[in-house]
Amino acid sequence: MQQDRAEEIALVALGWLAGNEDLLPVFMGASGASLADLRAGAADPAFLGSVLDFILMDDAWVIACCEASGMACETLMHARQTLPGGALPNWT
Repeated sequence: MQQDRAEEIALVALGWLAGNEDLLPVFMGASGASLADLRAGAADPAFLGSVLDFILMDDAWVIACCEASGMACETLMHARQTLPGGALPNWT
């Protein structure tokens, strides 16, 4: 996956998260992000990666985000692997 596409997917996930009245405060509390940080972070690939990290912590969140966005559930993980800090370790 190209980084531009991964960023687009993460922006969709950020939009879903921002619209989720129950989950957004959990993300903001866990990350320490403010609303201004969310706006600024939309242009930061590392921040977008942290949004995906958060959503990927719970299968129910992944499913809800992907269903609302019309994406396959594995799409978020593929996007996360492309963004900074998301590479899976290779031990061989």
